[in-house]
Amino acid sequence: MTMLGTFLKPMHPEGIKFVAIFAVVTAGLFWISSILGWIGVGLTVWCYYFFRDPKRTTPQRDGLIVSPADGIVSLIEPAVPPKELGMADAPLTRVSVFMNVFNCHVNRAPIAGKIAAIAYHPGTFVNASLDKASADNERNSLCIETAAGQQIVVVQIAGLVARRIVCFVKKGNQLRAGERFGLIRFGSRLDVYLPDGVAPHVSVGQTMVAGETVLADLASDEARRTGQTE
Repeated sequence: MTMLGTFLKPMHPEGIKFVAIFAVVTAGLFWISSILGWIGVGLTVWCYYFFRDPKRTTPQRDGLIVSPADGIVSLIEPAVPPKELGMADAPLTRVSVFMNVFNCHVNRAPIAGKIAAIAYHPGTFVNASLDKASADNERNSLCIETAAGQQIVVVQIAGLVARRIVCFVKKGNQLRAGERFGLIRFGSRLDVYLPDGVAPHVSVGQTMVAGETVLADLASDEARRTGQTE
């Protein structure tokens, strides 16, 4: 990778219109004040950076569940999957990955499989790092069924700043592990519900890389991992 390639990443097409709007506003700001104009330049660069869509290398082995989002693991706890998916009411281990406004917001499939169900639920826009965001906020839920019949739920949750969840896939679509399936604009969170008996291989506070960080392993009987921050 070249030095330029380290800093310049491809931008997702969803971001083109937003960067264009920021650029037009910035041009207008320069007519008012050079200081305001340069602030606009900074915001335009940030907008491009927000919609960046870098390539990722996803580990290829049956059973691996990778992080669907860049960000920090904010919660690991038992919870019932979103009711609109029509699944059982039994609690499953939920791993929440919080994305701030500087993280890459392109979401990737945590595992290969068919989308068995997908459901959108309107809601509020409280801070996505809070526990109640899973129940109260706008969300889009997917149930992915593997070839072996195991189901993994991934939920896109809008945050305090986010106002638009984008999903590129539909029920019945086949996904590859690490494949792009959506994005959320301007700060949000993704929840992953693991099958019963599967323990996460990450801990609260850990930094996640979408499509690359192994979140859990369906083929492992390892107990839940703990972490230490230094």
